[in-house]
Parts: sequence; C-alpha cells; structure tokens
Amino acid sequence: MPIVVDIDVMLARRKMAVGDLAERVGITPANLAVLKNGRAKAVRFATLAALCEVLDCQPGDLLRWEPEDVATAEAADVDATVH
Repeated sequence: MPIVVDIDVMLARRKMAVGDLAERVGITPANLAVLKNGRAKAVRFATLAALCEVLDCQPGDLLRWEPEDVATAEAADVDATVH
C-alpha cells in the first residue's frame, strides 16, 4: 500500500514505548500494532487525533504517501528482516 505509517519514528523521537502510547491513546496494543505495521485498512480521525495529541505531532508526521513501487520495496525489506 502506498500509505506508509511512521508511528515507530515518532515513538523513537518521543522515547515512548508502544504499550504506553496505546494506553494513553485508549486503544489496545494489538490494534496499535496493526496500525503501526501498516496492516490497517482504515483509521478513525478520533484515533489519529489522539495519536497526534499524545505524540505532539501532526498527521503528516505519522502518515505519508509513497509511490507503489517504493512502498512495495520497503515492505519486502521489512519482511526479509523479520523472517
């Protein structure tokens, strides 16, 4: 998918753990993992707003568009490092 989720980047910048973010946003760690790993099909604006509030950032800091071929190559790189 050409939409890339950069929650990990903001978590690192804020020195915050995934579990802490999930708790403060009010979503389960499992649902946050689905979003953060780019497997979500949608995100509610209320959730996006809560993420931005907790991380003190803009939506564009969390989501970006990349052409399909670049996004596919990045996904393949992640799969290669995970497996």
